Amino acid sequence: MHALKLPAEGSKPQGKPHPKPRNKPLNRRFSIAVWLALLPMLLTVVFTYLGTMVWTARVSLSNSHTFPSHDFVGFTQYVRLFHNDRWLTSLQNIVIYGACFIIACMVIGLLLAIFIDQRVVAEGALRTVFLYPYAMSFVATGLVWQWILNPALGAQQVLRNLGFAHARFDWIVDQDWVIYTIVIATVWQASGLVMALLLAGLRGIDEELWKAARVDGIPRWRVYASIVVPMLGPSISTAFVLLFVMVVKLYDAVVAMTQGGPGTASEVPAKFIMDYLFGRANIGLASAASIVLLATVLAVLAPFFYARSRAALRGERG
Repeated sequence: MHALKLPAEGSKPQGKPHPKPRNKPLNRRFSIAVWLALLPMLLTVVFTYLGTMVWTARVSLSNSHTFPSHDFVGFTQYVRLFHNDRWLTSLQNIVIYGACFIIACMVIGLLLAIFIDQRVVAEGALRTVFLYPYAMSFVATGLVWQWILNPALGAQQVLRNLGFAHARFDWIVDQDWVIYTIVIATVWQASGLVMALLLAGLRGIDEELWKAARVDGIPRWRVYASIVVPMLGPSISTAFVLLFVMVVKLYDAVVAMTQGGPGTASEVPAKFIMDYLFGRANIGLASAASIVLLATVLAVLAPFFYARSRAALRGERG
């Protein structure tokens, strides 16, 4: 038998070299397919979103009323807007509402998430109960809470029937307190969403952290306050963005509960825009209000997303 000859070290292997696979046409076809799939969404973003923003900005610089017009008046509509007492009242109300709503939803949602994170009995049922209000429309929520807060039919009348003759809970007809009734209704609806987001973050924390805390004898509340909550930064930021968008979009609950009253005590920017757009046929002023609202949203969210992206980049480099 002939001995098997191995190629000498450093020598080139004999035989025809294997041709390299040619993937360029395949990659090119895949890239074209991806862009074709994204094309409808791209057109939607460009023409539906950006296009309507540009059109609204153009109308806000005109003297349009029932129909759009081409008579350019510069920033006259913006000057009129900020001399409108109803608009200024709506801005004041949305600031009060937004601060109370976001803080209350964050606190209640975090407490609910921590409660469920203790592996309580019937955890699945409790999650469903807490999250169910978010599945309801704001109109339904507003109507339910309108009945509950109605002084002649709701909680105040129930307390008086129980013997508390001087009990008062008439916030919904009180100009100084009506905006807080909307806070109560919407916090009841949105707290479950915050609970779900933060609970997902809590369930992603390593169990070794809790074991180390038990070994060191650190109280559970201190672990949550000093370690766990700071680790929930991404979940908290996501919840904040969603809640902020709800604040800006607030319309249905106000219409269902108070119609902006008593007077204009619960007026909000979205209702102001809708009333001037359809009720008073002043689309120039309504468009100016829309642009101001859009600029406010961008001024708040743009630095937030920029800081978040910078933090993510520092985390990758670190």
